[in-house]
Parts: sequence; C-alpha cells; structure tokens
Amino acid sequence: MPERFTTVVIGAGHAGLAASHFLTARSIDHVVLERGEVANSWRTERWDSLRLLTPNWQSRLPGYGYDGGDPDGYMTMGEVIEFIDRFALVTAAPVRTGTTVTSVRRTDDGYLVTTDSGEIRCRTVVIASGACNTPVVPPLSAGVPADVEQVTPFDYRGPDKLADGGVLVVGGSATGVQLAHELRQSGRPVTLSIGEHVRMPRTYRGRDVLWWMDASGVWDQRYDEVDDLDRARRLPSPQLVGTPERRTLDLNALIDAGVEPVGRWATVRDGEALFSGGLRNLFSLADLKLRRLLDTFDAVDPATDPERPPPTRTPASPRWKLDLRSGEIRTIVWATGYRPDYAWLDVPVLDAKGRLRHDGGVVDSPGLYALGLPVLRRRKSTFIHGIESDAREVIDHLAAFIRG
Repeated sequence: MPERFTTVVIGAGHAGLAASHFLTARSIDHVVLERGEVANSWRTERWDSLRLLTPNWQSRLPGYGYDGGDPDGYMTMGEVIEFIDRFALVTAAPVRTGTTVTSVRRTDDGYLVTTDSGEIRCRTVVIASGACNTPVVPPLSAGVPADVEQVTPFDYRGPDKLADGGVLVVGGSATGVQLAHELRQSGRPVTLSIGEHVRMPRTYRGRDVLWWMDASGVWDQRYDEVDDLDRARRLPSPQLVGTPERRTLDLNALIDAGVEPVGRWATVRDGEALFSGGLRNLFSLADLKLRRLLDTFDAVDPATDPERPPPTRTPASPRWKLDLRSGEIRTIVWATGYRPDYAWLDVPVLDAKGRLRHDGGVVDSPGLYALGLPVLRRRKSTFIHGIESDAREVIDHLAAFIRG
C-alpha cells in the first residue's frame, strides 16, 4: 500500500527546505524527497572555484542566517553546502535522501508520487527541484568538429581538467564571464561569444551592488508588477563574481585580461563558427540599462557626484568567424543557460517550451505548487535570501487549499 502524507515536497535544496519549514509551522504533515543528498546540486553540479554572488550578510533562510565573521565575503561551495545542511538539521526537516521521483500523477483526491523506493499518495505537491537541472546547449553544437571537446558548466571543474589550447566560451552571463576569466588566468587563449547580457558593478558608492538592489526595492518587485514577466524570467544572470577583493568582472575587465569578445554565435558552416555583428549595439544596450539601474539607486540616496562606469569598449574589428578545424580552439564551454527537468511530471501543466504554467508558484493543477523558479513571486526569487517570502506565501495558499 502507498504511504500517505498531506504534502510531498520534491527537492531538498534551500527552496524545498524553506517549504518544509512553513509546512511544519502550520502542522501540515509532509515529506521532502531528494534524489541525492541535501543541497545536491551544490555538491554535484558546480565548478570548484565557484562562490555565491550574494554577500554573506544576505545569506538567510526562514529563522536562520549567516553568523560568521566575514559578512561582506562570499560563500564557497563547501560553505553553501554546510549552510543548507545546518538549516535542514535545525529545522528537523523530514528529508528522505537517495529517493528519486519517477512520476507524479493526478488522482481523484490529490496526487500519486512514484519513487524508486515506493509510492506516496498526497493531497498536495510542492515542486522545489530547481530551475537549473539541465544545461541548455543549442542545436548548432552538432556542427562542431568531432576533435573539439564540448563541455557545459555541469562538466567543468577547473582549467586543468580541459585539453591544452584555446577555449571558446559561449554566453555572457555570470557563468560565462566567470569561466572565461578563470580560463584566461590559467594562461589559455580565450574567446567569449556574447549575446544579450546584464552588466553590473560589484560595488557602487562603497556598498555591494546587491545592497542597493535591496535598498531600492528592485529585488522586492512582485511578479504581478513586472511589465514583461516572460522576458524577466528569461533574463541572463548579471555579470557578477564573488571574490575577497569584491572585484567587478564586466567585459572591460575581461578585455583587459586578454579575453577576446565576439558576437552571438549564429551558426556553423563547413567547420567554421559564424558570429553575428552588432557587438557595439549589444554593449550600448547593456550600458544603457546599467545607467538606468544606477539612476534608480541614486533616487534612493542622491549623490552630488554619482559614479558611472566607463562604456564597454568595443573591439575595432571583432572577428565574425572562427575556423574550428584549425586547432586554435580545442574546447568549447557552453555557458548558454539551464532549464528545469520535468520528465517525471505526468500532469499536463507545461507550456510549449517545457515551462511550468503557474501564477506566482500556484501551478495550473489544483494542489500543485512550485518554488525556486526565476521571478516566481519577486525578482529575488531564485536567490537564497529570496525564498522566505515566496515560500511563506505559497504555503499559505496550499494551507488554504487543504482547508477547502
């Protein structure tokens, strides 16, 4: 016979554990299912040198926050894992590790959750399995010559694990610029293919830029206040890196380090990568958005002489093609984003692009909920400190649903 719980939470990262915290507070019996260990994606799907983009003082979960001696620092992966592990212990979350969900189906009175360890019947399900389960690699990768190694951030651990020689990093988000810089610092020639990106300084007027995001209310903007919600949910992560010296890692810094920028990779033809033009326009658009963001900060705390970073420098003659057969490029790193994996979800709630249909985490099926997705209820939804308010409100809705 299947077990029975009122709620099943899928995923024991920070989102799933926050859901568990509020379920416990409401005395709703539940279980948290995790295919690996607590904080599994941090343990298995991150490169060795990665640090959080958010400063330590901003690392907080419901009733639990950073209490170390370096509030302005940025957690290493080991520290993030320890932080989430401790939260699971402090809250006594009912986590079952090593339990893979293989199917979720509707029933007359709720859902049937099938795992590799058995079946569970429940009234409600909270999907907290993350937004970054699978790296996105464009179809044009099929045209890359076989002797060029192709890796994603899930495969990448450090420069010493790659073949010797030049690297083409594709993608200008936080992941792309961080990997391009690390690879260049290792002495390798690095080319960075850039599309739409979000430029952001690490600090502004002496404070971390994410302090300003909080103080200005930008991160607290609700999903139902965003003009173009679909676009906001697809925006790449800002070009940031967490380092002890609080370094800004924008394209100017990469160019100074010797990284060669090229345009968006458009196609592969006869072994050649062809890049679109318009780098200057891409850079100008990112610079314009940055100036508008800094204007928003200055409206909160006016300055007589506000800081404005110099424009992004455009190469005089950026390359528009690169022969992948020449040996110049030995490795391609696809930093082209991620997507959730809902292969186990046997409920018709996905749109044509495989994304959950939901309204602020209330999924388009009675009793089904989601947490941890981009701009789920606020712009800060995917960050660790952004989960508390999202989880509280989603579990409030779930509790009201159970009451009928």
